[in-house]
Amino acid sequence: MKNLFLFPLLLVLALLAACGSKDDDGASTLPTITADPISVDEGSELGLAQISVRLSSAHKETVTVDYSTTNRTAKSPEDFIAVSGSLSFAAGETSKLLQINYLGDEWKEADETFEILFSNPVNATLAVQKVVVTLLNDDVTENDAGYTTPDNYDGYNLVWQDEFNGTAIDASNWVHELGNSGWGNNELQNYTPRSENSFVSNGKLVIEAKQESLGGAPYTSARMKTQGLREFQYGRIDIRAKLPTGKGIWPALWMLGDDIATVGWPKCGEIDIMEIIGSEPATLHGTVHWDNGGSYANYGQSTTLTTGIFADEYHVFTIIWDDQFIRWLLDDVEYNVIDITPVGLSEFHNEFFFLFNIAVGGNWPGSPDGTTVFPQQMKVDYVRVFQEG
Repeated sequence: MKNLFLFPLLLVLALLAACGSKDDDGASTLPTITADPISVDEGSELGLAQISVRLSSAHKETVTVDYSTTNRTAKSPEDFIAVSGSLSFAAGETSKLLQINYLGDEWKEADETFEILFSNPVNATLAVQKVVVTLLNDDVTENDAGYTTPDNYDGYNLVWQDEFNGTAIDASNWVHELGNSGWGNNELQNYTPRSENSFVSNGKLVIEAKQESLGGAPYTSARMKTQGLREFQYGRIDIRAKLPTGKGIWPALWMLGDDIATVGWPKCGEIDIMEIIGSEPATLHGTVHWDNGGSYANYGQSTTLTTGIFADEYHVFTIIWDDQFIRWLLDDVEYNVIDITPVGLSEFHNEFFFLFNIAVGGNWPGSPDGTTVFPQQMKVDYVRVFQEG
């Protein structure tokens, strides 16, 4: 008889223990929080992005999760209104709408993105920790805002210009350099002549870096030069451009001595009119490189915008170069100068040609990471060469 009473008792205790184990485990019964990336047309006015945040199943307790927005190529407050807070699902609820205002405009530009970050879930787990919101550009007018310079100066003659007003890159001015050799810096891009990587649109030269595998390289881009076509000694050089941004992105507007094929680098000399690295998108570098009696030498200075970044609008990058000095200007404000009269800087009294490119990765500026958005574009409105006359 004892055994008859003992068996049901043990069964009940086992069931209670199993239920207790399941409750103690807890995490196995918690719903997961998920949300999907969305794309919205940017428009020209205030818009509302609505992100559906969902639970995989209803829960008997209140579920909460914190959220906050963070910039990518879309910036707050210019492109969207930053928000942060907590979403709360009442017992039994499985979906909520997270609403974020974004700001449209009437300028043609690349699609832009920002992120929503999720953290600190209560009574649930996170299936995703961030969601990307893409603002799809639907404008047809090019944003031409920014600094500009005249096409004439007292005491100078305009000896060459490319305004990029045609429908194609002018082959009388430019040729493409090609390949994925690393370019002495362990870079990651393959330079191509394809129209996907360099083209003329709306009166601008566009060089575009893309994340795509080609020829063993994970990225493509373009590097254009005037070597053998347009070469200059001295003058005022103005280049109006809007620059790309992002870690691992390295745009440059620069020059090399036309004797590079015979004397090599750095003995040919190099003049960097404009360089930035995309992880420091408001800082401009102006530099020269040369051979100093058999040893490599360089000199440069930088300047930083007081507001915004170089991707926001056009700026004019200038050098004024004569037989005594090279001076660098940003929007007509000088920030760097070098005396080139010493014998060791004789390279800078020869003819130089232009190079325009976007490099990706390498020793400087480092590789792209998860924050880098592709494609990235450098847009050049004009290049003008003035010489005294």
